[in-house]
Amino acid sequence: MQTVAGVDWASEKHDVLIEDLDGVKVWAGEVTHDENGISELCRTLLAAGVTRVAIERPDGLLTERLLDAGLAVLPVHPNQVKAARPRFSVSGGKSDRFDAFVLAELARTDHHRFRVLVPDSDQTKALRALTRGRGELMSLRRSLCNQLRAELERCWPGAIRAFPDLHRQIVLAFLDRWPTATDAARLTERQLAAFLAKHHYSGNRTASQILDKLRTAPTGRAGHSETAARRHIIRAMTYTLRPIVEQITLLDHQIADAVRTHPDGQIFLSPFKRADSTLTAAVLLAEIGDQRARYPTSEALAGDAGQAAVAVESGKKKVATFRRACDHRLRDAFCTLADTTRHHNPWAHRLYTDARSRGHDHQRAIRTVGRAWSRVLWRCWQDGVPYDPNRHNTLQQQLLILGG
Repeated sequence: MQTVAGVDWASEKHDVLIEDLDGVKVWAGEVTHDENGISELCRTLLAAGVTRVAIERPDGLLTERLLDAGLAVLPVHPNQVKAARPRFSVSGGKSDRFDAFVLAELARTDHHRFRVLVPDSDQTKALRALTRGRGELMSLRRSLCNQLRAELERCWPGAIRAFPDLHRQIVLAFLDRWPTATDAARLTERQLAAFLAKHHYSGNRTASQILDKLRTAPTGRAGHSETAARRHIIRAMTYTLRPIVEQITLLDHQIADAVRTHPDGQIFLSPFKRADSTLTAAVLLAEIGDQRARYPTSEALAGDAGQAAVAVESGKKKVATFRRACDHRLRDAFCTLADTTRHHNPWAHRLYTDARSRGHDHQRAIRTVGRAWSRVLWRCWQDGVPYDPNRHNTLQQQLLILGG
């Protein structure tokens, strides 16, 4: 007997419903989110002859275990589950058991509308873990830098004027040595020049100019005890930031090596002008993956990447709205690709300027370029070949026009 299942996952337990192809309940229950519970779930699904499992997430430990057990997994977006609930209940109620029922029904009656999840290669999963981990560290770094900036604004704005990029290692070293205006009151130009040389300062300001920024900034009137307290706070923040910045740098090198050695790496590196533009290429590869069936058309990729607008039509009304439900990491990567290439690629530049001339703002014009790049990259990805400007007909036509 063939059956289908819906799994409503949670952090501590999962609600499960198994139905036959006529919608008759075969088994329902809860399993705990531990090794015994997940193993029991896989054994139960296989013993019941489950052919399809619907779940609200495309990744994670539970999804990987279901795939490893040989089950066909249908990832269903939470918005789709939310929209399907009124099909089976008009009261507006919601529960984990009911969501498991909704998922099972979708797997039974609407399975042809969802793509079966095909796992990526181990190399792609590793790259995805690196890029997403770096993103989390970047968010943490941004938060700490904002807190450090707010603290300096309260007691020593001169440090921000002299060194705006607070995440730089040289800035953290400077604040460790001179955390308050009182500590830097006797700082001389010679001492500052020696410090800059020791830490390989690469900015375009001289020691005299930096010292002038420190001296001309407003200073607070904190007492001895408050100054000591703020000195401790600033040093605590710099000590916290320093290892995060170091780990981000290490991850940058690991990501660069991983994307260059990946079988599809050159496909996503090829649109960029600089050879060291590896981070955006790595995010594109990690989020798109290496399973070609995941995006059967370029429009599917453009939609998932948030580069295609959402059409809203009703009667005489016909508008295009911003696509919010998408892979935000993939959207940011495509927008970075579009914004980068518009400066050196005549084709991308023409798309951008045409969009601006039609009245689109910068972000909307960037998504226009990103959608065009999604078509190009999808074709290269499907064919397994890097982007070649000489084979890009629209680009070559634009170069002929520019060449006169």
